[in-house]
This record gives sequence, C-alpha cells and structure tokens, in this order.
Amino acid sequence: MWGWTRRACGKITHSSCSPVRCPAEGARCQEHSGQDQFDNLDKHTQWGIDFLERYAKFVKERIEIEQNYAKQLRNLVKKYCPKRSSKEEEPRFTTCLAFFNILNELNDYAGQREVVAEEMGHRVYGELMRYSHDLKTERKMHLQEGRKAQQYLDMCWKQMDNSKKKFERECREAEKAQQSYERLDNDTNATKADVEKAKQQLNLRTHMADENKNEYAAQLQNFNGEQHKHFYIVIPQIYKQLQEMDERRTIKLSECYKGFADSERKVIPIISKCLEGMILAAKSVDERRDSQIVIDCFKSGFEPPGDFPFEDYSQNIYRTISDGTISTPKQEGMKIDSKTTVGKAKGKLWLFGKKPKGPALEDFSHLPPEQRRKKLQQRIDELNRELQKETDQKDALIKMKDVYEKTPQMGDPGSLQPKLAETMSNMDRLRMEIHKNEAWLSEVEGKVAARGDRRHSSDINHLVTQGRESPEGSYTDDANQEVRGPQQQHAHPNEFDDEFEDDDPLPAIGHCKAIYPFDGHNEGTLAMKEGEVLYVIEEDKGDGWTRARRQNGEEGYVPTSYIDVTLEKSSKGAVTYI
Repeated sequence: MWGWTRRACGKITHSSCSPVRCPAEGARCQEHSGQDQFDNLDKHTQWGIDFLERYAKFVKERIEIEQNYAKQLRNLVKKYCPKRSSKEEEPRFTTCLAFFNILNELNDYAGQREVVAEEMGHRVYGELMRYSHDLKTERKMHLQEGRKAQQYLDMCWKQMDNSKKKFERECREAEKAQQSYERLDNDTNATKADVEKAKQQLNLRTHMADENKNEYAAQLQNFNGEQHKHFYIVIPQIYKQLQEMDERRTIKLSECYKGFADSERKVIPIISKCLEGMILAAKSVDERRDSQIVIDCFKSGFEPPGDFPFEDYSQNIYRTISDGTISTPKQEGMKIDSKTTVGKAKGKLWLFGKKPKGPALEDFSHLPPEQRRKKLQQRIDELNRELQKETDQKDALIKMKDVYEKTPQMGDPGSLQPKLAETMSNMDRLRMEIHKNEAWLSEVEGKVAARGDRRHSSDINHLVTQGRESPEGSYTDDANQEVRGPQQQHAHPNEFDDEFEDDDPLPAIGHCKAIYPFDGHNEGTLAMKEGEVLYVIEEDKGDGWTRARRQNGEEGYVPTSYIDVTLEKSSKGAVTYI
C-alpha cells in the first residue's frame, strides 16, 4: 500500500520521500505535510486515466478499420454478383457456381468482420468509456477529500501557531513587567505607589501569560491529535482508496486487452468455415459437367448430312437411238408448265445462315429441333405450375364462398364471384396453352424419332433411282422428281453443256396451303400469308422445314407445322402434314 514513514524529526511523511534535513523547529515544510506526494499521486492517477482513454481511442480506430473493411468486402461482392433478371440467365457452369459460392462465403466473412467491430465496440470501447467516466468521478472525490483534510490540518496548525506566538509574546511582556517591578522595588527614591503599580502590572502580565500558556497547550494538544489522525488515518485511507482505484484501472485494462483478443478469437471458427466453404467451392468445379452443359445447350438435333451420290452424266453420250434418227426436238407446246419450273436457279438457299432478326416465334420453330423441344418442355412445366396455382386459388375461393354462405355476417358470397370467374377463365386459358404446346412437343419428338428412318429410306431411293435407263436406252428421272406436265420431257442434246453452268430448278412434288402466316426473316426462308397456296419441291426431312416455291419462281423454306401439305400420288402417295 502506498504508505507513510516517520522522519528523524518525528514528523510523518510518505514512504517515497527522500531523506532530507529537517527544517528548524516550528517551521512546517511541504514535504512534512505530505502535500508534495499528494500532488504526485494526483498526477499519476490523471496519467492513468489519460492512458485508459488513449487505449479507448485506439480501439475506436480499430473498430472503424473493421467496419470499413467489411463495407468494402460487401461492395466487392455486390459488384461481382450476377445481375440476372430471369431463370434463363442463372449460371449453370460449375466454375460460375463455384465463384458465386465463394462470393457468398466472402459476404459471410464480411459479416464476421462486422461482428468483430460490434463486439469490440460493445465489450471494449463502450466499457472503457463508461469506466473512464466513473473513474474520473471517483478520483475527483478522493482528491477533494484529501485536500479538505489537508486544509483542516493547516487550519489547526495555524491556530496552534497563533496561540504559541501569543503565549510567547505574553511571556516576554511578563518578563519586562517583572524587571520593572524589581527595579522600582530596589530603588529608594521610588514611591510606594509606583512600586504597587508595577506589582499589579506584573501580576496582570503573569496571569495573561498563564492563560495563553494554557490556551497554547490546548491548541498544541489538539493539533497533535489532528496531525496524528491526518497522517495515520485520514491520508492513508485516501491513499489506499486512490491505490485501489488505480489497481482497478489496471485490472480493467487487462480485461479489455483480453476482450480485444476474444472479439477476434470468437469468430475464428466461423471464418474457418467460410474459408472451408471456399475450398469446397473450388473442389466442386467439374470440367466434364461443364462440357456436357455446353453440349446440351448447343445440341441442335440435326443429323450430319449424308454422302453425296454419284451423278453419271455420261449416259447421254452412250445411250442407244432405236430408230437411227435424231430425236425429235422439243416443241413449243411441250414446254414445262410455268407453275412447276421457273428459269435457272440463281443460287443455293441456306436456312440457318444467320440468326433470326425478328422476334422469337411462339412455337419456337425458328430453333433447331432439340433446342425447340427443350424450350417447349420448359414452357409446359411453367404453365403447369401456373395452372396449379390457379387451381389452388379456385379451391380457396370455393371454400371461402361456402363459409360466407353458411355465415353471412363474415362476408358476401357474391363478392367472390368475379374473382372466381376470372380464375376459371385463367385456368381454361392455361389448359389451352398447355394443350397447344404439348401438340407442338409431340410433333417435334415424333419428327426427331422418325428423322433417321425417313432420311435413310430417302437416301436409298435416291441411290437406286439415280442413273436409271429406259428400255430404249433413254434417261429417266426419279419418280419423286417427275414434272407435272402433259408428258415426260426429253433432254435436248444442245442443252448438255448448259448443265455445267446453272442448276435446273427442282420439280414440284406436291402443293401446300398456309395455315398460319409466316414472316420469313431468316435467310433462306420464304414468307407466306395465311391461305396462300405454294408448290412443294422438297418435303420435310425431319427438321421441321419444307421447301416450297411460289408461282413467280421464288423459293425458300417454310415451317412444316404452318402448312397443310399434299404430295402427288405419283410420288409417294397422298400424305398430309398438319
């Protein structure tokens, strides 16, 4: 404990005082009064409070660093998080999913930094500020008590000192009176009255000196008692309280140091889980799955093109002429009907040369078969979910209506009728949409399944009929490519060289009627109006497209589901696609 020790002069002073020469008797130095050590303790306790507040400022700045760090991490996560407006834009690749999982873990990590800042602010900084305020109040009270005790001791010392000085003064006056009386008493020339007067003065001064002596003795006794009480009871108690206060401050700082570290240590397990989550996200990357997603995304459903057949143009050179005369030239009346053949083909038409510029079609017929099937299936699933919601809403409205009918005070049953009618209408509309999309889906699935067989049989017929000769040695075309006209046309010998310059137009194998209008924005497609009749020059190969020609000779592909096709009986029989 901050204590006191006795000096050589008998005075009490603080144990930390250095031994010095005691001043002259009657003088009371600051060192012996303990005032110097009281001031030192005042400075020390003030330093302790300043140090505590400095540490609190340090914690506050650390809290701001944690808060800014967490804020910057959250802004970083927000910056790189995907902004998707629909389910179609959701990430599917494992690399993207892993990165987004890492962003989520980083966002949780930022939250833990905020927890650290909050814990430090509540457990350390807030506690320090409250304790600093209480510490200042307690210190001020102890210092005031010490100053009051010192002031009271100083007052007692002044009273004792005054009585001592007065007693000393009266003693000197009494000595003077005694000397004056003795001088007059020994003087023969002095009158009796003078002697008597000097005697009375001596008695008066002696009596006053005795009274001042008694007062001085009382004041001295009182001062000694108060001084003993001051240095042995009051001041040690105040110093003890200051010592306990300073020790509590030291303990509080120790607890805050520990709390500062515990605030970080508490979140370490959660931060470790966040880091483990990032590692698991990195391990979840699957290159084969990503490759399969790419395959599924861009899978068209089209089959690779078959081998081109050999076209033998030498048959016209070696064919036999039965009558030994030059074949009859073409007559004007034997010309091919303008509806079936139109001039020379200007070029090849490619269906999927460019992406469609116009809006997506309702049945997704602008997409490849496999992608079209996926889109239709997704739409059917969405429509079924909407239908289920409407069904649940209808059941809820019916139950509410029954309750209103049984308990009229709860509501009017008629007020639910408009909503119920709207729900039923929505259900009917959704059912029609589902039926229509299911029809398109079954059409796509049926054509994709039959594509291989139909294409295979078409290739076989093509290979078999190529280069077929008549009994007379004349060249005949495939039955699927016969020309609609009065009679079969024979190739003119003079037109042999023209076959190497331009391709002849394909002959018509049937006709079709447009059920729905088609814009034909894509390159290689043919626009048509509802009810328009076109010539079919190449049937659907399973990809959902039919090649057709207008009467003016314009050719292109049209969706098979948009037309009603009728093939000539001479080709493959009457077949209708709806």
